[in-house]
Amino acid sequence: MAFFSNDSANLSTWTVSELTRYIRELFEIDYRLQDVEVSGEISNFTRARSGHLYFTLKDEAAQLKCVMWRSAAERLLFRPEEGDAVVAYGRISVYEASGVYQLYADRLEPAGRGDLAVAFEQLKQKLADEGLFDAAHKKPIPGFPRKIGIVTSADAAALRDILNVLRRRYPLASALIAPTLVQGKDAPPQIIRALQWLDGRNDIDLIILSRGGGSMEDLWAFNDEQLAR
Repeated sequence: MAFFSNDSANLSTWTVSELTRYIRELFEIDYRLQDVEVSGEISNFTRARSGHLYFTLKDEAAQLKCVMWRSAAERLLFRPEEGDAVVAYGRISVYEASGVYQLYADRLEPAGRGDLAVAFEQLKQKLADEGLFDAAHKKPIPGFPRKIGIVTSADAAALRDILNVLRRRYPLASALIAPTLVQGKDAPPQIIRALQWLDGRNDIDLIILSRGGGSMEDLWAFNDEQLAR
């Protein structure tokens, strides 16, 4: 962090660069401005080709320019849009080239709803708009499947429940288990591979993808876009 010197503070005539740098240093030595939480409505939203986000947070009386670098933007679980009410977290500093103070945001959350809930609704709407949920794409469930593929964790209680129900209520069917992770960032690609493997077999009449309950975070792997497709 840069600190201003007594010499620059006592100058009688400033250059534009000196004054702007001095103001920036005042912002940066104020600890209250280095970890702020600001709520407002997004306007002038731009997603640059570089991946950086540029936008303004506004309320009924003021506005604040904001920047989110690509490294932080890539961690967002929802897609910010014009008019969204959000809470931004970051630090305040001055962009010297234009003499503008702004918020450098490292985190962004929807106001009122969690980012996972918003991400889920946005993905659901996107897939619906593409027609992926249309009835024409749905296959009829066979009434008397002979062999059932099961995609779940090998040690999951859900697997034991499925096998117990099959033994009690439909012992005519056999089961082929494709064990995968069902939680965490590595789960979606494993689940996709298991589904593709079972779907490529000629002896599988029905596929069950299952896991036990949990929080939205625990179940988030099942909301992966590639898996949904």
